[in-house]
Amino acid sequence: MKLLTNLFTRLLFLGLIVVASFAFQKNTAQPASVKKNNVLIFSKTSGFRHESIEVGIAAIKKLGTTNNFDVDATEDSAYFTDDNLKKFNTIVFLSTTGTVLGKEQEVALQNFIHNGGGFVGIHAATDCEYEWPWYVKMVGASFLSHPQQQEAKLVVVDNTHLSTKHLSATWTRKDEWYNFKNMNPDVTVLIKIDETSYTGGKNGGNHPMAWYHSYEGGKVFYTELGHTTESYSEPLFLQHILGGIKYSMGVK
Repeated sequence: MKLLTNLFTRLLFLGLIVVASFAFQKNTAQPASVKKNNVLIFSKTSGFRHESIEVGIAAIKKLGTTNNFDVDATEDSAYFTDDNLKKFNTIVFLSTTGTVLGKEQEVALQNFIHNGGGFVGIHAATDCEYEWPWYVKMVGASFLSHPQQQEAKLVVVDNTHLSTKHLSATWTRKDEWYNFKNMNPDVTVLIKIDETSYTGGKNGGNHPMAWYHSYEGGKVFYTELGHTTESYSEPLFLQHILGGIKYSMGVK
């Protein structure tokens, strides 16, 4: 009888250990719903350098803090390797200019997109890699020219997207307005600029300012806005680029 009692006590004790271990694992496991995304900002310039880059990096990092994604930033093109980029969900080209990637880094970016990575281009992201057709088609256009900074009227043609649903039908603001060449006809335009509202436009009645598309496995968003430092303290603009980042991550 004593032997049976001791055996029962040991079995009960082992059972309690198993239950406690399961409860501990359950309570300390990271729920999938709070998993953070990772964003890489790339802001290398080999041409004109925008004064707004530093404040832009700070603003996107702040968006990450308040919207549950981590943000790293680099201007080192050698960082573009398969192993490094696989840590991120989205890459943001923030006013990059000129030739910013070598051949090996180009392949790494292509692999990143092909593996489902997201891409966000802000302002001068269309003012780089002119000689790389894959990039031009991916970002959606190439910079052609711009008039002096001035106020103009933007027309929101799609208000269902994460980057535009907070905007009214027209949005009047001051910025530097690009004219484009080599525009990809397969993108979905979100915002156009009304060329009758300012001087210096060269794309006529179909002059896009922001767009998105799926491209070879990845999700791509581009906005021409964001030349001025003031842009990055402007709530409507910050919500615009936040929506673009979320779209590129696959957020519905």
